[in-house]
Amino acid sequence: MSSHEISRRTIFRAAAVLGLSAPALAACVTAGGDGAQQASAGDKSATNPFGVKADGPLEVVVFKGAYGDDYVLAAEGVYQKQFGGAVIDHKGIQKVGDTLRPRFVAGSPPDVVNNTGAGRLDFNALRQSNQLENLDKLLDAPSWDDPNVKVRDTLLPGVVEDGIYDGQFVRFNYAYTAWGLWYSKPLFEKNGWTWPQTWPEMLALCEEIKKTGIAPWTHQGKFPEYMTDPLLVMAVRGGGMDLLRSLDNLEPNAWRHESVKAAAEAIAELAGKRYLMPGSEGLSHTEAQAAWNQGKAAIIPSGSWLEAEQKSVTPAGFDMVMGAVPSLSSTGKLKNNAIHVGSSEAYLVPSQAKNVAGGLEFLRMLFSRSAMKDFAKSVGTLPSVKGATDGLALSPALASVAEAVKNAGDDSINYRHRIWYPTLTKAVDDSVAELVTRRITPAEWVDRVQKAADDCAKDTSIKKYERK
Repeated sequence: MSSHEISRRTIFRAAAVLGLSAPALAACVTAGGDGAQQASAGDKSATNPFGVKADGPLEVVVFKGAYGDDYVLAAEGVYQKQFGGAVIDHKGIQKVGDTLRPRFVAGSPPDVVNNTGAGRLDFNALRQSNQLENLDKLLDAPSWDDPNVKVRDTLLPGVVEDGIYDGQFVRFNYAYTAWGLWYSKPLFEKNGWTWPQTWPEMLALCEEIKKTGIAPWTHQGKFPEYMTDPLLVMAVRGGGMDLLRSLDNLEPNAWRHESVKAAAEAIAELAGKRYLMPGSEGLSHTEAQAAWNQGKAAIIPSGSWLEAEQKSVTPAGFDMVMGAVPSLSSTGKLKNNAIHVGSSEAYLVPSQAKNVAGGLEFLRMLFSRSAMKDFAKSVGTLPSVKGATDGLALSPALASVAEAVKNAGDDSINYRHRIWYPTLTKAVDDSVAELVTRRITPAEWVDRVQKAADDCAKDTSIKKYERK
């Protein structure tokens, strides 16, 4: 059986994994079936490492959300110049999963998919049904900008790791997110406040802020994961990458590490010393962020999407910037400017696409520095390629994010357990909500979270992963 001839048993197994109903499946088989044939190969060369056939058609499907799809259309223009005669079928859509799931089951997926948005395809399901092309060959190909540099060596820390499922790199993320603590630069300058490097310095700053009548902190109480992030950053700063691996790998008593407990105690201090804006625990992300924009609080935790999310309500001259979460002390195992980072806006090449070579080459070009610069300029978000924002006129917010990522370097923190184990993630976040309202103590928080991790480790129905 060829890779594009799917047996009845294989189709039904894939349908079960991908969550497709039997009636929909029948329609798919009728519509797709054995029509997917690989495009004829072209000659491989230094400028055509995958052997793309010059006039081979290419189908690109993009999630048309907050980032739009103009940057992809621009890249398609470059692709067509490179491969004269290639016809590109471009689709900008919202419901990626609903639209493409039947086509994956039928064996006739597009050549490139931007799998993002609330209705995206399930990566784990696609991987388990062997629907995703291994992109290691793309990582080891010469980069578009410099043939002497491999694609993998152009990427920011964590991008490759974020795309690995069961040992294979199948998800190539375009945008780069950093998490930290946000404040108005003019507000700090007006009051002579400087950003703290350690938690004792943060508490001293909060006391100074409180004297002005402004709440030192607010947070998105209805979504406690916003406060989970600074807690985990402080913990890993103190315990280092060994602690991060033990948390991700569900090792016994990992959550009882002294740095984890100390970080929980630090977050609890914000409530204990009344440094949190009253009522924060009942606010949504938009409500808390609006209060912060209105000057009711000086500091708020968030990711680097904050500027775009608050664009319509941020006052002129507010000039938000991101500061790194302070360290528990000056003696941690990671440097003080280590931050939480992660990549998103995922691209994939389906293994049963008609033009796999074209899909790989399109991504090689899309992940070039020039294409990334266009993306950064048009959407105001940090891309996942090194140096993509160099020389650009950036907003204070994006400039602070780019600087924070640069300063962190290899001391970049990215938690895998929060992706691998949703039930554990929920238990951690729910317990943080109790911690910041002083309904439980830091010691009780540690006990709750460790039990959740132990339960996850013992549950044989949950697939386990390992961080190296």
